[in-house]
Amino acid sequence: MPVPAIVTAGDRKASRAIHGESKAYLVIAGRPLVAHVVATLQAVPEVSDVWVVGSQERIEAALGDPDFRASLTKPLHVVPQFRNLYENGWETYCRALPGAPPEGRDPTPEDGPALFLSTDLPFATPHEISAFIRRALETDVDYSVGLVTEESMTAFYPEAPGKGGIHMAYFNLREGRFRQSNLHFSRPGRVLNRHYVEEMYEHRHQKEFWQIVGLAWRLLRSERGGFAVVGYYGLMHLAGVLDRRGYRRLANRVRRWIPMARIERGIGSLLRASFEFIVTEGGGCAVDIDNEHDYDIAVERYDEWRKIQLARVEQLYGPLPLTETTSAATTSDAEEPR
Repeated sequence: MPVPAIVTAGDRKASRAIHGESKAYLVIAGRPLVAHVVATLQAVPEVSDVWVVGSQERIEAALGDPDFRASLTKPLHVVPQFRNLYENGWETYCRALPGAPPEGRDPTPEDGPALFLSTDLPFATPHEISAFIRRALETDVDYSVGLVTEESMTAFYPEAPGKGGIHMAYFNLREGRFRQSNLHFSRPGRVLNRHYVEEMYEHRHQKEFWQIVGLAWRLLRSERGGFAVVGYYGLMHLAGVLDRRGYRRLANRVRRWIPMARIERGIGSLLRASFEFIVTEGGGCAVDIDNEHDYDIAVERYDEWRKIQLARVEQLYGPLPLTETTSAATTSDAEEPR
């Protein structure tokens, strides 16, 4: 089943600027990050077309290079951004639905899924995105979120003094340590409490104690929250703090009480939808650019890491299957932004 890919490149509300610039337009290897993601999606066989939502004028300029446009093999659409991440994803999905007018239409539970991903993923590979989509289609749940294994992230760690790297924080679960991969696969018409997606996104970087307490209290008071959700939420944060501070053995003890299936049920209850994590082993989709240090290191080591990442996913997943879209498309297949 081919699905639309929706790239959220907005710069409002919870988005973060890096070196004073919106992440979508940061340049690595001579190309803005939003162009890296759009280019990667061209080789994903399961993606039918690409929708980018953000500042329309800036997005069109970032994707306007004639050589880049000539390389596109899938229809490309640019949608002006809305107030926040939730509205960007929702409104773009409404426009991507079959038969939708330019302003979109209300989705139904019968409408198909879409892939949602962020714009700051310079090391994402079509192989890992393809594997994620295929596994999500097999599960047939309402909302799937990608995780990657701790092992898959070690290639990005600092190797020696003077040779920088990126060391991400992990979710500590009974089954292991995982990093969110920035890939979401959803049938939004089936997710009744969609607004909690924005709530969780806004607090994804929280480190302050009172921010954690505040979100836990809102979860407790919600119609689908309850003490169980708050309890597991607190345990995950405790294990994460211990892990980040180097108390690995204590973190291991705490995470034994946090099974992945229980977290999935809790999130599904909160969203009022079926929910599942999907683990992929590539790792590149989890390296997002969230601060100046990570951006500077990604610029410095891009060619090296990109080569390593492509070799890894080729070994894991094999070559991508050729489709009519990936093997025989011509320049005329790419539409002008609308």
